[in-house]
Amino acid sequence: MSKYSIEQFIRETKQDDAENDYFELETPRILEVNLTEQVWAKAGSMISYNGQIKFEREGFLEHGVGRFVKKAMSGEGSSLMKATGRGSLYLADQGKKITILELDNEEITVNGNDLLAFEPGVDWDIQLMKKVAGMMSGGLFNVKLKGRGKVAITSHYEPLTIMVRPGQPVITDPNATVAWSGHLQPEFRTDISFKTLIGRGSGESIQMEFKGDGFVIVQPFEEINTSGERGK
Repeated sequence: MSKYSIEQFIRETKQDDAENDYFELETPRILEVNLTEQVWAKAGSMISYNGQIKFEREGFLEHGVGRFVKKAMSGEGSSLMKATGRGSLYLADQGKKITILELDNEEITVNGNDLLAFEPGVDWDIQLMKKVAGMMSGGLFNVKLKGRGKVAITSHYEPLTIMVRPGQPVITDPNATVAWSGHLQPEFRTDISFKTLIGRGSGESIQMEFKGDGFVIVQPFEEINTSGERGK
């Protein structure tokens, strides 16, 4: 059989029916959710499904008035959808690499653009970095997740995890920062000299500074938000 035949292509790329975890990576950039009840996912991330699955966009007050107000203040387009039913659901986000993390009574904060899906047992809340609202378009919209269950996050290309140690702060570019330990509280600062080195056209360079004990996940890519400006 030719290595370029359709039969060979199907053999190499077809879904693996033997997998049955709630979250499975069908490919590095496609997440399979073996749905039995419900899952929260990024709106617009569904690429295929089979079975009896119903999709609903997140209701205005579904998670309480407080979260709705914070979403309205953030001005971000990172809405969630709820998939309910039984079947196989396939999710992806612009070809970004997907990483699955299983929380065991732990916390992680994820950039709003980089959260793909999470199991219903995971609690979440919205965090708007108000201090940078005047520095970056709309500020930074993040989601803090905690509890037990799997979380799927995305990154452009391979992510890198940098450990944060007491007395050894880690500085990152907000546009390349994907997630960090839930208990860390990043501080924001500007550095005009750094802007000169990297040749940005206008505005001051904004940096995130992480202090304490934990980790921060970065990607080798500066994300562009929906308004066309740099920032997430």
